[in-house]
Amino acid sequence: MNRVFIPLNLPQPDPVPADAVVDSLSGLTMGTSWSVRLIRPAGCDLKTMQDGIQRQLDLVVAQMSTWSSDSDLSRYNHAAADSWQVLPEHFLKVLDCALAVAELSGGAYDPSVGPLVNLWGFGPDPKRSERPDDVAIARERQRCGWQRIRIDRARHALLQPGDLYLDFSSIAKGYGVDLVAAYLRSVGAVSYLVEVGGELYGQGVKADGQPWWAGMEHPPAAAGADEHVQSIAALHGVALATSGDYRRYFDDGERRYSHTIDPRTAQPVAHALASVAVLHADCMTADAWATALMVLGDEEGLALALSNGVAALFISRDGEGFRERLTPAMQAMLG
Repeated sequence: MNRVFIPLNLPQPDPVPADAVVDSLSGLTMGTSWSVRLIRPAGCDLKTMQDGIQRQLDLVVAQMSTWSSDSDLSRYNHAAADSWQVLPEHFLKVLDCALAVAELSGGAYDPSVGPLVNLWGFGPDPKRSERPDDVAIARERQRCGWQRIRIDRARHALLQPGDLYLDFSSIAKGYGVDLVAAYLRSVGAVSYLVEVGGELYGQGVKADGQPWWAGMEHPPAAAGADEHVQSIAALHGVALATSGDYRRYFDDGERRYSHTIDPRTAQPVAHALASVAVLHADCMTADAWATALMVLGDEEGLALALSNGVAALFISRDGEGFRERLTPAMQAMLG
């Protein structure tokens, strides 16, 4: 059974030829894959478009990767205490979005959570198979705190107060999606679906007049559980980002530790919420909100999404099955 979400106030899509063919491109970036399906604009060959897309994503890696030792992010993270680091425009745009969500979420989202992400084995450091000790957790927690970030707008510079370590892993893929979409618009594409590591943005319609339909991720069901309702969304001028505790984790004894770290407790989240899907006008913001709501859980997260008008679908574990809750903004899109 399918449940359909159609965003409100959709702009009128640009027409495409009745015989338009959908081309597919793909590649690798940020430790994952990317794919683009599009109706190619006249005068653009696929090789040129492939290279143009990859350039956008390489820019994100060059500026925002914690895995790359020579990225702008790594340069900042390893800079001397009390030094000001001049940083590029895209970096600061992503940081501004991250800080806005950090403030709105009361620190449930925090771009400085990197030391804890690394300690728990979900960053560039080696993976773990057991919980870190309390002393190490307390030590790395002292390094975090989005309130320590200071920006000099006139100089496009960021203060390194000492041992602050930023991590854009929960927002960079979304921004990569937005950059690719902007590039496609710049070369005249009017119909495309962009995906980077599961985060999506769609624009326009295909030759049959149908929008780009995207299925929303659902957590793996327990063996023998009833088949769930499949939610699909029409992506036309809309992004879809998902955060789930089932994507990366490790087991230590009877406890499973998710890659989603709550900056407020310095621990992986331990509530019943399994995933959150967010629809938003841009993928960078959707990506950050999905993480923030995943950290908060279904009660606090739902309340925050409600107060900020966020369109979100919450899926929580309930015995052997799942329970779904929709914000009013998401409910309003039900077709």
